[in-house]
Amino acid sequence: MIRIGQGYDVHAFGPGDHVMLGGVRIPHTHGLIAHSDGDVVAHALCDALLGALALGDIGRHFPDSDPRWKGADSLQLLAHCMALVRGRGYALGNADITVICEQPKLAAHIEAMRVRLTAAVECDADAIGIKATTSEKLGFTGRGEGVAALAVVLLQSIGNQ
Repeated sequence: MIRIGQGYDVHAFGPGDHVMLGGVRIPHTHGLIAHSDGDVVAHALCDALLGALALGDIGRHFPDSDPRWKGADSLQLLAHCMALVRGRGYALGNADITVICEQPKLAAHIEAMRVRLTAAVECDADAIGIKATTSEKLGFTGRGEGVAALAVVLLQSIGNQ
């Protein structure tokens, strides 16, 4: 049995000197405004995993009204979501992630993001694909106002589910 989920996350730029994407600290002229560390890549992947299991979204599991999640490391949130996946008898078949922003440029950071994400979800390196693109100067990402990420996952049953 398989399940498919998709996730989306976005955060606006604000004060700061770096962004966290895929668990990697990337130097930038701005930070991301968020309750946690603002890692849109990890958040989109969390939403895709939760969605595949019909467990709601990241806000339901880690609400921004809860002070425990203030400044939280999003890879810890991701590890929790993967524990839910495993607890329901599934494993990650693969994930495909697209990051959308004009800046910072991400090509040099993609492999580090893959390494951090595969460690967080405990999967083979070839199970996670990450791409970066711009929006050709259109919309909020094109105007340099923030970063967005999309994720799609395939979960495979590992038992008699």
